[in-house]
Amino acid sequence: MLPADGHVHSQFSWDAAAGDMAATCARAVAIGLPSLAFTEHVDFTPWARHGVPVPPTYRGHLGDDGRFLADALDVAAYLESIASCRRRFPDLQILSGIELSEGHWHPAATRSLLAGADIERVLGSVHALVDLDTTPVGSTHLEVGDAYAQRGPTDVVRAYLAEVAAMAASDAPFTVLAHIDYPLRHWPADRAPLDLHEVEAEFRAALTELASSGRALEVNTRLPLSPLVVDWWHEAGGDAVVFGSDAHDPDGLAADFEQVAAMVAAHGYRPGPTPYQHWGRA
Repeated sequence: MLPADGHVHSQFSWDAAAGDMAATCARAVAIGLPSLAFTEHVDFTPWARHGVPVPPTYRGHLGDDGRFLADALDVAAYLESIASCRRRFPDLQILSGIELSEGHWHPAATRSLLAGADIERVLGSVHALVDLDTTPVGSTHLEVGDAYAQRGPTDVVRAYLAEVAAMAASDAPFTVLAHIDYPLRHWPADRAPLDLHEVEAEFRAALTELASSGRALEVNTRLPLSPLVVDWWHEAGGDAVVFGSDAHDPDGLAADFEQVAAMVAAHGYRPGPTPYQHWGRA
């Protein structure tokens, strides 16, 4: 049995132009996926663009100051769609959720969004870094991929992991850390692949904070997570692992889960008692 996909986007995420909740549920049934969580984007941080065009599929607002702010999640419509899919697919375990970006920077907005909403899974993500071209530095932010224009590639990864560690040390209301290797999605094509040992100390610091907080680590299959990071997570005392495809369309659901689940099992974790629960230490 495939593990649950704990990181899925539908049409309710501002960057999922091809998202379709009902079609994703139908695909889950077709491939034998027992459970999934629709974790829609919640982004409160505006991104400076510095002349970089906003992809036409993004839904949001480009302000007069040149900063892009993603559209807010329509929580009521999203939860109504969740309820509809639960009725249509009664044998599929469907969890509600959000992917909360930089929740430690936006405590009031986060509390307001979650108040009274039936959200069962909250992923914590870092998608933004300090914009070094502003005065004072830190007054605006960039999407992580755009940060490569301002920093050396390895420095981007180090800055990202430092922010992940800060978020893990905070009281932001998330239970799973998403895509700890997110900057590698944007790694410059003209550079040799990153040797993770160059940033081992930063990875271990972030993983140690996460383990101390009692939260789970997501093994995201958009870029297959290095087994080395799973080893470091186990050595840090990490208790739980969650799988996430980060699918933004139905075809991406549970991508490479069979192979990645075998890797995770070989590195010290096993399925929980029910399909939608975290994998724990073996």
